[in-house]
Amino acid sequence: MDWSTSPENLETLSQCFLRTLSPDPEPRRRAESYLSDYAARPGFGLAVLRLVSLPNVDGLIRIAAAINFKNHLRSHWTSSPDPRPYPPISDAEKSEIKSHISQLREALAVIGKHDFPKSWPTLLPDLVAHLQAAQDYAPINGILSTANSIFKKFRYEWKTNDLLLDLKYCLDEFAAPLLEIFLKTASLVPANLNSADTLGPLIESQRLCCRIFYSLNFQELPEFFEDHMNEWMVKFQRYLMTTYPVLEDDKSGNGVAIVDGLRAAVCENINLYMEKNEEEFKGYLPGFASAVWSLLMTASASSSRDRLTVTAIKFLTMVSTGVYHALFSDPNILLQIFDSIDVPNIRIREEDEELFEMNYVEYIRRDIEGSGLDTRRRIACELLKGIAKYYRDRVKEMVSMKIQNLLASYGASPAGNWKEKDCAIYLVVSLAIKTAGGSMATTDLVEVERFFATVIVPELKAQDVNGFPMLKADALKFFTTFRNHILKPFVVTMMPDVIRFLQSESNVVHSYAANCIEKLLLVKDEGCARYTSLDINPLVPLLLPNLFNALKFPESQENLYVMKCIMRVLGVVVAGCEIAGACITNLTAVLSEVCKNPKNPFFNHYLFEVVAALVRRSCEKDPSLISVYEASLFPVLQTILVNDVTEFMPYTFQILAQLVDIHMPPLPPNYMQLFELLLSPESWKRKANVPALVRLLQAFLQKAAHELNNEGRLPDMLRIFNQLVSASNTEELGFYMLNTIIENLSYKVISPYIGHIWIALFKRLENNRTLKFVKPLVIFMSLFLVKHGHEVLLGSIDVVRANIFEILELFWIPNLKLITGTIEMKLTSEIVEDETEVPDIGEAVSYGATFVHLYNAGKKEEDPLKEVKDPREFLVTSLARLSASSPGKYPAIIRNYLDQDWRSPIVQWLRLIIFANWEVGN
Repeated sequence: MDWSTSPENLETLSQCFLRTLSPDPEPRRRAESYLSDYAARPGFGLAVLRLVSLPNVDGLIRIAAAINFKNHLRSHWTSSPDPRPYPPISDAEKSEIKSHISQLREALAVIGKHDFPKSWPTLLPDLVAHLQAAQDYAPINGILSTANSIFKKFRYEWKTNDLLLDLKYCLDEFAAPLLEIFLKTASLVPANLNSADTLGPLIESQRLCCRIFYSLNFQELPEFFEDHMNEWMVKFQRYLMTTYPVLEDDKSGNGVAIVDGLRAAVCENINLYMEKNEEEFKGYLPGFASAVWSLLMTASASSSRDRLTVTAIKFLTMVSTGVYHALFSDPNILLQIFDSIDVPNIRIREEDEELFEMNYVEYIRRDIEGSGLDTRRRIACELLKGIAKYYRDRVKEMVSMKIQNLLASYGASPAGNWKEKDCAIYLVVSLAIKTAGGSMATTDLVEVERFFATVIVPELKAQDVNGFPMLKADALKFFTTFRNHILKPFVVTMMPDVIRFLQSESNVVHSYAANCIEKLLLVKDEGCARYTSLDINPLVPLLLPNLFNALKFPESQENLYVMKCIMRVLGVVVAGCEIAGACITNLTAVLSEVCKNPKNPFFNHYLFEVVAALVRRSCEKDPSLISVYEASLFPVLQTILVNDVTEFMPYTFQILAQLVDIHMPPLPPNYMQLFELLLSPESWKRKANVPALVRLLQAFLQKAAHELNNEGRLPDMLRIFNQLVSASNTEELGFYMLNTIIENLSYKVISPYIGHIWIALFKRLENNRTLKFVKPLVIFMSLFLVKHGHEVLLGSIDVVRANIFEILELFWIPNLKLITGTIEMKLTSEIVEDETEVPDIGEAVSYGATFVHLYNAGKKEEDPLKEVKDPREFLVTSLARLSASSPGKYPAIIRNYLDQDWRSPIVQWLRLIIFANWEVGN
């Protein structure tokens, strides 16, 4: 039978799944037997998947089919030792299933989000009816699993009136039946403790009830659950304290997973009540606290128990920081928790070692990046921090003593007890107190410099960079964490040793070495960089080759930490011709390779940032290097443009703009040929390209304004300006372009088009006056006035718009206070400080083509008023000069406003007139 294509067979399957939900055992058993027989036939899984995806299939049938599909994959996806009961799914069918599964998942998510409950009002009553009629726990758990899925939205969606109305509907329909099935199942558990086949589904049923409890209680404490809290909490505590040998002694581990799943769900529920309903929950808290730490003391280190361990420790952490922290006041209890819960979970496990070796990216993400994934080590340290909130001295005494004992044990047998040293270093680093936005760390557990000299330095001085790699990573992590506390002379002497570890075969170790160097270069003393080119340049012959060689290790070809370190180094060192040439050769080789398959957006960003940094710091100092860089860069940049590597187009335009910037006019012909690309409408259709294209267009206008004018390009540029300024998401870019035109072209050139420019601007102002538009318009008008004088400004506007003084009084002057920026201050208002270093890119970078600003390729702003050093002083002297040179022309203005506060709008407007007259007059 070809299950995957026959409509008749799909209808048969549909009826079969419906009968599996029947409260009558006879038709249910026949349906289950039928499904079991045909599950071994080719195409069965694909047919079930297609049945689930059909839009006209009844909701309950779809749910039953989805559950069957999940179980079918679990049994048939891989080969078993005995293929007779579970023959594997063929590779061809697997491929088809994979191609459909992602679409199905998205479709079901959309259906649940948009249809339930308003457009699917029969779903919940049907589920309740089948739940109350069912006698067997296979359909019961299927129904609970469905309810769990549809109620999950209450955990993740924002609290709105609509969401609360949906929640009330679900509570009214399902809260009572949920408690009924929960209590019924709880009464059956004691009678089935010796039967794994019966007990397993009962425990799973309780786990599902707990997950539904979590969803329905997440937004707020419902009245029904408050009224019945005791019935829930008594059973919750029982499940934490009871063992189930018939399941937990199963050597396969499946039984333990079932029981731990229930315990973890209970812990998440009591965590929720501790966080949101502590007052109502307080009477149960001592019993749960005792049950949880007793459970943790017996839980094994197996990774299969991670979720239970993490959720249980989270509960103790919340208790330790809350109003009932006195539960931890007994020193004996503290010591017991520390020795039996904290230290065992902080110790390195085999799973950690495997992750260290096999997946360095994930290891680093968990270890130093503070990912959202809770690990045993991290959550155990969070418990210690929580207890220390009220019992700091006791925690300090315990931990300090443990660190000494661990290091003593390591000293007795370094090779055999290296994990003891790892644990000691982890305790110091993880319990450090972060200050100053996370860039500073302090600790009172050890004396940092002494610990560094006696415990860390021996690891960094070890000649074998591949020996005991986890300890080397620990040492580098400590160095990075406490970098502000290690004196500069000591750091400088240690830098060659850190640089050596860039040669380590361990991806984690050479990543941590690069991260350490990069963070050291960010250290500041009183606002100034602690390490300068005088400190770093002597290390460059070893440092840069080691960094580029680190990118050649397997799986490290796109190592974010190494590339980011290269960027910081090139931002500090003075790169001469030899260094610059070697760097650009290495960088273009890396860039050529990643162009083939861009897959790491963070690495790619820093790669282009490094290229920009090299151009910025070396070519500007030594123009002879420009041709060297062009010879290396142009072929790969051309490849990006020709092959339309969309992810790299915005970066390419920014690098090209930077190269245009550093050229002295006239530009070489190959650059002028690029201008055709700028004017192509296709280039501007991609939103990610637009900011970079504007940046490149500005560069051309500054360096080749005369050539562009001779070629008659201004109408094309103004067409682009008009498109940009007419849309709210690109209006600022339109002004960047317009300001550059005003700065670099004479009024004679732009005068034929100025009327069209004002019409476009005032039309946009009338249709959609927003702060985002008003601010750059004020700056543009101020710039125009300064460049061409007030008479030209007023005259050009007056041609297209009457009542010019109404514009000045009602629009321009009141909005002068909106302006910020160093150069804009001379035109209008205030000062802001420039960035001093490359900022972290955070979440700005993503997969696919997006625009992310390259700090090192940024446009250098040209000051149209270079000669004005102090605007306030200039205002006073210019008023006097203006009055003396033009008697009687401005007496009212001077008389009325000379004594005004110099930052008031009217004085700023007056100052603009003075700028314009002074500029024209001189």
